[in-house]
Amino acid sequence: MSSESTRREFAYTDAHGIEISAYEWPAEDPVAVVQISHGIGDHAKRYDAFARYLAAAGFVVYADDHRGHGETGRRQHDGDLSRLGRLGPGGLQAAEAAILQLTEIARERHPGLPVVMYAHSWGSLMAQRILNAHPRAWDALVLSGTAFRTFKHMESGDLNAKWAGPEAGGFEWLSRDPEVGASFTADPLCFSADILKLFGVADGLRLFGKPGHGLAPDVPILILSGAEDPLTRPDGLRLLAEQYRKRGVRDVTVKTYPGARHETLNETNADEVFADAATWILDRVGHD
Repeated sequence: MSSESTRREFAYTDAHGIEISAYEWPAEDPVAVVQISHGIGDHAKRYDAFARYLAAAGFVVYADDHRGHGETGRRQHDGDLSRLGRLGPGGLQAAEAAILQLTEIARERHPGLPVVMYAHSWGSLMAQRILNAHPRAWDALVLSGTAFRTFKHMESGDLNAKWAGPEAGGFEWLSRDPEVGASFTADPLCFSADILKLFGVADGLRLFGKPGHGLAPDVPILILSGAEDPLTRPDGLRLLAEQYRKRGVRDVTVKTYPGARHETLNETNADEVFADAATWILDRVGHD
């Protein structure tokens, strides 16, 4: 299929009655499904270029606007964008359940195809938690812009501190490309998030934790990160990978990009990241 894959919009209702906005990028004769899980203050349409690339490579792509985010959040909060980020009834665990619900929808629509999760930032923290509870939720997992979820290894302070200054816009930490921070600032559905204020202490603390016991040995994991991503502290990703290996996961890969920051899909070397991610996924699940 051409890189001009049509993005289709649909919705589903979660267990609490919240209508979740979702998107599909179809592919001709797809070899696998890729599900995208976005970050906090973020939304699924920001992944459109990557989704179109994947569709052209033979993957049908699904993504949702998580609870309190994007079009889901706009509708959930009756158009009051100042309330974006508030997850609503059921909190973090309901947001995670809605992600799994989309996985089930994708499996129902494409029986027999493997499903790969590409989870970024907050999405990757939720994916780590989901994997602990549902080790075979997906057939492979990509953790992008992620962290080892401990107080020592995951930064919870000012992520833009390294780039602070009179000229700083506040989102330099996202990418070396200044247009990324500018477009994030201009996007009415994007926002700067204070997790404890938005989620509350209980849900904020739930984001901390480690890979659990009982993981599936044959579900491969790729950890993608910019070497200058402030969310992860030094050595954190190596320790995360090591922890997954200790839990029995046989195929764990760490790929870091020198100079790149948090959003590798929006970095100056995004073409390289797109190709690396698609190649890894194809190598793991693109065969009969």
